[in-house]
Amino acid sequence: MSNLESLPQSLTRRPSRSAAATAFSTEVFDNEVVPSSLASISPILRVANEIEHERPRVAYLCRFYAFEKAHRLDQSSSGRGVRQFKTLLLQRLERDNASSLASRVKKTDAREIEAYYQQYYEHYVRSLDQGEQADRAQLGKAYQTAGVLFEVLCAVNKTEKVEEVAPEIIAAARDVQEKTEIYAPYNILPLDSAGASQPIMQLEEIKAAVSALWSTRGLNWPSSFEQQRQKAGDLDLLDWLRAMFGFQRDSVRNQREHLILLLANSHTRLHPKPEPLNKLDDRAVDTVMKHLFKNYKTWCKFLGRKHGLRLPQGQQEMQQRKLLYMGLYLLIWGEASNVRFMPECLCYIFHNMAYELHGLLAGNVSIVTGENIKPSYGGDDEAFLRKVITPIYRVIEKEAMKSRDGTAPHSTWCNYDDLNEYFWSSDCFSLGWPMRDDGEFFKSTSDMVQGRKGAPRKPGRTGKSHFVETRTFWHIFRSFDRLWTFYLLALQVMFIIAWQDISATDITNKDVLYNLSSIFITAAFLRLLQSILDLIMNFPGYHRWRFSDVLRNILKVVVSFAWVIILPLFYVHSFKRAPESIKDMLSFLNQVKGIPALYKFAVALYLLPNLLAAFLFFFPMLRRWIENSDWHIVRFLLWWSQPRVYLGRGMHESLFALLKYTVFWILLLASKLIFSYFIQIKPLVKPTKAIMNIRHVDFSWHDFFPNAKDNYGAVIALWAPVLFVYFMDTQIWYAIYSTVYGGVVGAFDRLGEIRTLGMLRSRFQSLPGAFNTYLVPTDKKQKRSIFSLSKRYDEIPASRRSEAAKFAQLWNEVISSFREEDLISDRKGL
Repeated sequence: MSNLESLPQSLTRRPSRSAAATAFSTEVFDNEVVPSSLASISPILRVANEIEHERPRVAYLCRFYAFEKAHRLDQSSSGRGVRQFKTLLLQRLERDNASSLASRVKKTDAREIEAYYQQYYEHYVRSLDQGEQADRAQLGKAYQTAGVLFEVLCAVNKTEKVEEVAPEIIAAARDVQEKTEIYAPYNILPLDSAGASQPIMQLEEIKAAVSALWSTRGLNWPSSFEQQRQKAGDLDLLDWLRAMFGFQRDSVRNQREHLILLLANSHTRLHPKPEPLNKLDDRAVDTVMKHLFKNYKTWCKFLGRKHGLRLPQGQQEMQQRKLLYMGLYLLIWGEASNVRFMPECLCYIFHNMAYELHGLLAGNVSIVTGENIKPSYGGDDEAFLRKVITPIYRVIEKEAMKSRDGTAPHSTWCNYDDLNEYFWSSDCFSLGWPMRDDGEFFKSTSDMVQGRKGAPRKPGRTGKSHFVETRTFWHIFRSFDRLWTFYLLALQVMFIIAWQDISATDITNKDVLYNLSSIFITAAFLRLLQSILDLIMNFPGYHRWRFSDVLRNILKVVVSFAWVIILPLFYVHSFKRAPESIKDMLSFLNQVKGIPALYKFAVALYLLPNLLAAFLFFFPMLRRWIENSDWHIVRFLLWWSQPRVYLGRGMHESLFALLKYTVFWILLLASKLIFSYFIQIKPLVKPTKAIMNIRHVDFSWHDFFPNAKDNYGAVIALWAPVLFVYFMDTQIWYAIYSTVYGGVVGAFDRLGEIRTLGMLRSRFQSLPGAFNTYLVPTDKKQKRSIFSLSKRYDEIPASRRSEAAKFAQLWNEVISSFREEDLISDRKGL
């Protein structure tokens, strides 16, 4: 143990690296760079760093023991950062071996650490332990340090084959072990016997919450916990949950503090104050319970299941039952790890465990064995983590591996949201409890894709339910289809009005209205494109679709295609300027009277869903009620417009917020369209007509236009940049309006540095100085060039001086802004 010869040769071989890098790495090494897989050696390295200035040899022995322990934990150095960590630690040991050996007080390492341990315990630990006046934080740290030193002492004695340890050291080690259990580490609340005198534990709200949790009357404890109850005293409700469901000890300790603080905070906010104050009020319990189980109750209602929160009639038993349910949920959440990103999965777990908890409290007896019903996964240590969370985490891990660091297509793997969506359907209850290993959720998404050609697909797979991200350029249209549709229809209307030179009074003309009504045909084509894109882009997730979802997507394509046929037929036949060949094809419609009225009826029927959506837009409360309703008639009406999903239902702003939002965009789009019509569209109509009227054009680029008779290429070249600006200048108008609106709101709310109009006017006086500071060059060479420009102005002929008067005035003002002494020195230099 006193040297490095006992280590394997593969570990003592120094890697080849530069001396500077080695020096840097060894200097910055401390216990903060320990890999997560070797977290158990962090306390050893912390102790080594603390005692190094006092006993360098003992610190060296602690680091050596940490290195040996790290090698036992991961011999192949396969963990992340383990190999680099071992290398750094080994370099530190090689550097400190000789110097620490020279500073050793005793003859051997065993006597050195034994003497220091006895000194540390007598002069530091016992001096700190002064009953209620002891500093709990320092005392807990001292006991932890003493425990680490005793562990290293035993390892050194074993290496040097020291058979006996002094009795006083063994007695000190026993005392340290007992006190370490008493002075347990905590986050905020010292809930052990040694922390009762702490100020935070004297608060009435904390006392009320603690006393409520320690009320375990009527609970049947397992026989394995009876000895622990007799040894450690009375255990609380969360300890009973740990005994029955197999939660981890440290997780129970953390969630105990969590629940007590939640109850105490709610208890503090009660008005009027409860009497007596040191008794937990039911209002505080109900408030915390309402917030904890809000999502769970909503989830149960969405799936049409009755929640598992069964409460007894007695007041005392009811409060105890509520605390047990809240403690169970927090313990599930505390050990869920990454499954916390799947809240509805946690709801499913809690739903089943809540029914088991009700059976345990009701004393239900098994028909087969005649004994009380026990939890499905048992109460073994870490049973919940190993048997409930670990299988779910393995599914998440498999999907993460399939992503290939995000490079794989999104349709081939699932993220947290995709897996969580499985629990938005009542199909999740097919997993049962305990969850079946062959359930649909636990099947890998690799089964989604056919592995080899001709291999049959397996029924029932975990995959994406409602959204599949397909990387394609068409997402630009699909994601912003309403915006693109509005722009295209507005462009068509402006082009028709500008081409026919229609005035405002002529819009009500019948022929003009017929021409403008062609926008409904364009809208029908765009809607068909949108429905086809919805079907194609969601196609990778077809295996998780229900029949109703598939039917809805197919019917949307069929209905859109029908409107694409119906609207042009009625429009073309009623249009006077339609070609005769098309009119002859539609001659069978002559038997129907009032074709224009029929076309109007078709347009009104086509617009009916949009009118209904516009009506509901201004009544967010009604929309919120409709989306959250479970009535079958409402769900049938919503079936066509949107799929029934759990997340995002009823999320609407207030009516006033919608009005402000609508007015803002109406003003913005009106400004954009007015600008586009009078500046972009209308000025190009006349040149376009002139170009189209030119005939017999001989193009010099005959390779591109060998048989061209019209000037379509010139028209396209003329309109392309204008249309590009038309579709892209909304962001400019948005920047203008958002700046103006933000400035007005900030002025009225007194935000920012400039809060009044007087302050705004005063800022104009500082503009020349800011101009000189940021725009006028300060380098003397640049100022000489400016001065030379001003001299050249004198050489300008008289005929051109009038044209350059503004230029001269500008430069004179710039020159006069320079400091006089700099200007004089520059002239002398010239």
